Amino acid sequence: MRALIGVELLRKLPPGPVDIRDMKLPGFVLRVRPSGTHSYFINYGRGKWALIGTTTTLNPVDAREAARTRLARYIVNGIDPLEEKRAEHPRVTLETFIAKHYEPWATRHNRTGAEQITRLRKCFAELLTLSLDEIKPFHVQRWRTARLKDVRPATTNRDLNVLRGALSRAVEWGLLQSHPLRTVKAVKTDRGGLVRYLSDAQETRLLDALHARDDARRAARARANAWRLGRGYDTWPEYGTYTDHLTPLVTVALHTGLRRGELFQLRWRDVDLLTPRLTVRGEDAKSGQTRHVPLNITAAAALRTGRAQPELEPEAIVFSGENGEALQDIKTSWHALLRCVTPSIAPFRFHDCRHHFASRLVMTGVDLNTVRVLLGHSDIKMVLRYAHLAPEHIAAAVARLVRA
Repeated sequence: MRALIGVELLRKLPPGPVDIRDMKLPGFVLRVRPSGTHSYFINYGRGKWALIGTTTTLNPVDAREAARTRLARYIVNGIDPLEEKRAEHPRVTLETFIAKHYEPWATRHNRTGAEQITRLRKCFAELLTLSLDEIKPFHVQRWRTARLKDVRPATTNRDLNVLRGALSRAVEWGLLQSHPLRTVKAVKTDRGGLVRYLSDAQETRLLDALHARDDARRAARARANAWRLGRGYDTWPEYGTYTDHLTPLVTVALHTGLRRGELFQLRWRDVDLLTPRLTVRGEDAKSGQTRHVPLNITAAAALRTGRAQPELEPEAIVFSGENGEALQDIKTSWHALLRCVTPSIAPFRFHDCRHHFASRLVMTGVDLNTVRVLLGHSDIKMVLRYAHLAPEHIAAAVARLVRA
């Protein structure tokens, strides 16, 4: 469409979408859109466009003058604004963006920021040398195809979400014009997969193995002290009910459903043995939201036994290592424990203690929304995987279809 771009035209704009080319100044264009946001552009070559401004910030006279000036510069003088822009903004690779922009922000504002940075560099090493605007869906889809040969789809999606989040910040901060992954969809996964939980007999065998482990450690400490005493050495402190963090940690995990990180970061200030309940603070929770979890008799007894030391400060870590610092991992002790359970209950991950907690709640008739609250999920979709464990509810629903 061609017309004289002026005040009169703005008063009677067509509904759009339409590009209106000015009758007097070739290359001066008014782009009309149904959204109500109308913009002035210059078309300085085939497929080459540059934004002048919007109708809310510029009147037609000023927009025409700006268009005339820029057209003269771009066409007469042969200056390409895209090359000019690239000169003003040096090439930013993904690695540069991570190091200079994203890493300082993520480690400051995201609880798992350091882990995300490590994952970015490890999983997407082949993309680090590409500039942000060079990253295309093709690169990511090719990476995903290769990645799926080594890991499960759920893991691939988690990796991809970390990259997606980083690039979203690049767009938000003006370092990238559009998100290159907006058309890349997640790999379909089975969200209703099998949930690993223990039967009553298996749980008993696991707890028996924990107690046997503590008994063996106490006996070994007693033998060591007898040897040291006989040679005039100072003896080591005798073990109490628990010889280290593992037994109370597993017990509380089975009866509260806390995530591993929430358990590792739990401090005595957040344990109320009178109520009794414990508090998971927002800064230690995956969801970022504070929640309160009631303690049953078993969990409270395990914590009360561990709290028997009066010198413990409120800021002290509940399940600490030998140096009193927060645990980082328990893979060695956990796998050693599973090897002592007879007959074996493997494979059973420590995270499955959380599934065990939720599964047993559902099987005793607790509704899914209550389970969601206790687990700290913001969306009930996350607990639908346990719905099949309440067959009586499903059977009751189907029974309603029976005609009398």
